[in-house]
Amino acid sequence: MAEKVAKAGVKRQDGYLYFLDKAGDVSRVKMARGGKKGGKAEKVTKVGVKKEDGYLYFIDKAGDVSRAKMVRRGGKSKVKAKAKKKK
Repeated sequence: MAEKVAKAGVKRQDGYLYFLDKAGDVSRVKMARGGKKGGKAEKVTKVGVKKEDGYLYFIDKAGDVSRAKMVRRGGKSKVKAKAKKKK
């Protein structure tokens, strides 16, 4: 289940991909279609969300920033691989 982190109220336009950038602000980039490359990212709204490990951050249907707990699987194999590297 997702929880709202910040209200942004972003109005989406067709043909753009909306995401949370490294600074925690909402940005968008033109989607690549039919062999054409996408554009350069542009900031839409400054939100300044501080990201925590273990969560997936996204822009929900209302245009606000939300997060959901990430489900991690296959942890045992990663632990075994690290143990083999140490030997």
